[in-house]
Amino acid sequence: MIVLPAVDLREGACVQLVGGRYEDERVRLPDPVAVAARWRTAGFSELHVVDLDAATGKGDNGAVVGSVMAGFRAAAGGDCRVQVGGGMGRLERLEAMLAAGADRVVVGTKALEDPAWLEQTARRWPGRIVVAADVRGREVVTRGWAGNSGRTIADVVADLAAVPVAGILVTAVHLEGRLEGPDLDLIRSLATITTHPIQASGGIRDLADLAAPADAGADRAVVGMAIYTGRLDPEAAAREFGR
Repeated sequence: MIVLPAVDLREGACVQLVGGRYEDERVRLPDPVAVAARWRTAGFSELHVVDLDAATGKGDNGAVVGSVMAGFRAAAGGDCRVQVGGGMGRLERLEAMLAAGADRVVVGTKALEDPAWLEQTARRWPGRIVVAADVRGREVVTRGWAGNSGRTIADVVADLAAVPVAGILVTAVHLEGRLEGPDLDLIRSLATITTHPIQASGGIRDLADLAAPADAGADRAVVGMAIYTGRLDPEAAAREFGR
């Protein structure tokens, strides 16, 4: 399993939220490029970048995303990859991010609400589209975690069976930023019904919380609050799960 540090962008800064609530912002760092370089220097080979403003229609940090990707790649030698999310339902933005160097793009609401669009897009860029399926409990939520889809995560994953996506990023919104441990039952249940790689996010606290999703069937894990608050040692995480 590979661990990806998260760089979540809001108003040009790197932030961390609790439970997906914008009013509960716990971390704000003014230089996201330096943050990305820090994670690369720590030894991580992959990075997860999200433009929260673009995801919610409140702004656009596209230029910052480009600088973050460049900063991550420049910080240390060797192979590295970046996946980018936020506003990727707009085809011109998706294309621009791929052209700017994103290895994978993460698409949420558009992918879930327009299956035909997802099918066409995934076949145009096979292995480069990650579907974000954010869940609260077991229900998938959309539109920056503000909308209820009325669909279960199992139904969504089943519908993706024949689509050539790079993976499914499952964020347990009910645990996001809370440092209470990941939803292992969720990961295990999904690993039994899909052959797509699963990326797990939400609740991870420490190295044990990284080993557990790997054992449950996750291919990747995205970490945020734990490394920003010092709960999880980034160098130790990168040594064990960084590549």
